[in-house]
Amino acid sequence: MTERKGELAGNLARVEERIAAACAAAGRAREEVTLIVVTKTYPASDVRILADLGVRQVAENRDQEAAPKAAACADLPLTWHFVGQLQTNKVRSVAGYADVVQSVDRSRLVTALSKEAVRAGREVGCLIQVALDAGENGRGERGGVAPGGIGELADLVAGSPGLRLDGLMTVAPLTGEYAGRQRAAFERLMDLSTDLRRAHPAATMVSAGMSADLEEAVAAGATHVRVGTAVLGVRPGLG
Repeated sequence: MTERKGELAGNLARVEERIAAACAAAGRAREEVTLIVVTKTYPASDVRILADLGVRQVAENRDQEAAPKAAACADLPLTWHFVGQLQTNKVRSVAGYADVVQSVDRSRLVTALSKEAVRAGREVGCLIQVALDAGENGRGERGGVAPGGIGELADLVAGSPGLRLDGLMTVAPLTGEYAGRQRAAFERLMDLSTDLRRAHPAATMVSAGMSADLEEAVAAGATHVRVGTAVLGVRPGLG
């Protein structure tokens, strides 16, 4: 085993232990939570190692890095998630490789994604990114639609060709009433998910929690956690 593979295997095992312990503490089955490894800033070679170690879900947040990486790993049995703020001029590229876009937060983006998914002959899963630091109908500091805008956007996704409404995503906010209260933020997202599923029963995915707060997300009921640093290490150049 190479040194890097050993390092990643050890990190994955520790993250797996954390998820399993969080599930046990919450009275949930381990199978209810899916790990998505965020591979941004790391090379395609690491993605290959992760795939060899059993990882099947990976995420990226910048198209200029994700597109060539996805192409280099096209032979691997992976589901690619796009989790960054997405500009409409990048949609054609992203729709070519992303299986799920977790950062859908405005109608213009939905329209563009639908057009390009149809053009590519693909179905792209969509999560509505919820901004818990926004006013009732505003936008968040790191993207996302306010809770009051979820219903209209969800209906638009559900009715758009080439798109599939999968659920909701959030990032724990740095400002506002939920700042420093990750558990409360994730519980709020679960309440919003319950509301969404009344109109769209198949939209069961709830993506919340990262390396520092995955336990709070699992306790709240998240179905997917997005973990980067805890698996791959501190990102180059980020200290």
